[in-house]
Amino acid sequence: MSALSRDQLRTMMGDVLEAQGKTIPSSDDSPLDEIGFRSLDFSELALRVEDELGSELNFDAPGLRAIETVGDVLEFLEQLQLA
Repeated sequence: MSALSRDQLRTMMGDVLEAQGKTIPSSDDSPLDEIGFRSLDFSELALRVEDELGSELNFDAPGLRAIETVGDVLEFLEQLQLA
C-alpha cells in the first residue's frame, strides 16, 4: 500500500465538493463551514481514500473534532496513512 500525496487528497476532496456543485478553495486555511464541507462529506472522502489505498483508515471521533479547515482535513488524512 502506498500513501496518497497531499495533492491527491486535495483532488479527492475537490471531487467530493464538486459533486455538490461546490469548489475547493485554493487556501488550506479556508474554514470548512464556509465552504459547506460537512461530516458526511468527510465520511465520503475517507471512504474514497480507503478504496484507493485498499485498506481501512483507523480514526476516532476526538481527532475529528479538531478539524476546522481544509488543511486540517488534509493533514488528518496524511497522518492516518502513516498510522
